[in-house]
Amino acid sequence: MLYAILCYDDEAVVESWSPEQDAAVLAKRGRVQEKLAAQGRLGPVVRLMPTTAATTLRSGREPMVIDGPFAETKEQLLGLYVVECASLEQAIATARELKSDEAGGSFEIRPLRLFRPGSGIA
Repeated sequence: MLYAILCYDDEAVVESWSPEQDAAVLAKRGRVQEKLAAQGRLGPVVRLMPTTAATTLRSGREPMVIDGPFAETKEQLLGLYVVECASLEQAIATARELKSDEAGGSFEIRPLRLFRPGSGIA
């Protein structure tokens, strides 16, 4: 089954990391990604641009497009991994491997239903 591992953290904190701190977190996660890729379990991995680059389409009587995410949260969605896991327990273990002592935040683990395969865009 495919699982999304959604990475949340305080964007202001992550954006304040030095290049060395950021590189250390990405290096640790890169080692996990290499292992998952070698096992044929790694799908798309994305790091989102800051929320200041976001646009929201808000539902309502007349849908409205507004600048920014305007979510009522202290943490923001920063990126995600798509991984193939045999069970929820394996998905949790994978998220634990991706978790870094240098970074705070949380990882939401959610099973995916394939709605439509990608078109191969990069």
